[in-house]
Amino acid sequence: MPPPPAEDTELPPHTVDAFHRGDFWLVQPRNDGHRAGMDALMLAATVPTAFSGRLADFGAGAGAAGLAVASRCKAAGVLLVELTPEMARFANATLAHPGNAHLTRRASVLVADVGLSGKARAEAGLADASLDFVIMNPPFNPPHHRPTPDALKRQAHVMEDGLFESWIRSAAAMVKPRGGFAIIARPEQLVPILTAMDGRFGKAEIVPVHPREDAAAIRIIIRAVRASRAPLVLCPPLVLHEQNDSFSQRAQDISSGRSALFGD
Repeated sequence: MPPPPAEDTELPPHTVDAFHRGDFWLVQPRNDGHRAGMDALMLAATVPTAFSGRLADFGAGAGAAGLAVASRCKAAGVLLVELTPEMARFANATLAHPGNAHLTRRASVLVADVGLSGKARAEAGLADASLDFVIMNPPFNPPHHRPTPDALKRQAHVMEDGLFESWIRSAAAMVKPRGGFAIIARPEQLVPILTAMDGRFGKAEIVPVHPREDAAAIRIIIRAVRASRAPLVLCPPLVLHEQNDSFSQRAQDISSGRSALFGD
């Protein structure tokens, strides 16, 4: 495994983890804060492989989802937007890692609150109609769900009131007409997400994610188009594991960057 980048020698305890079969590396906290996994890779897989525009990853953390897009979409530009300076520091360390040199020129980090609106949002560097696609993995755990004493992890995982409305409002302002939007969340959050999307994004495609074919969905992934009036489509589910607990072939292809979630 390559050593941690030398540019930030005072980085808190961390790991350097390979993603997409070693095509990119993530520098992420070992204990405190959010650690990326399958959620980020499924979210990144919503973006069509031929995508070549400018994409923002809202709530980017150390940069897993955004860099997974850059890894698979060879002409995409990626903006990693992260609220906390602590996690943005890991994202910058990720971009500085020598194993990511082939992606660095197409990626950057912005410390900003995507919940801002109007002039405040623009002054934070989140300009209107400046993007072709937004992906987001917002904090979607309710406050009572497995509370943690780790403040940084709590901020990354626990949802505030009105979060979907404010994040999706910002995505709609920043994405150009006919641009893309994707989100991953819990199934019970489908209604507030669709409510926030109403009048902003249409042509929604929803993929339920099941741990096994005989188990209830644990995630929903929604992809939509800015200013489209096309109807909603409920897609076939993504089943993560076979009966022997190994990854399904489709889940393997998505996690390794070999395949897009919607087949495009």
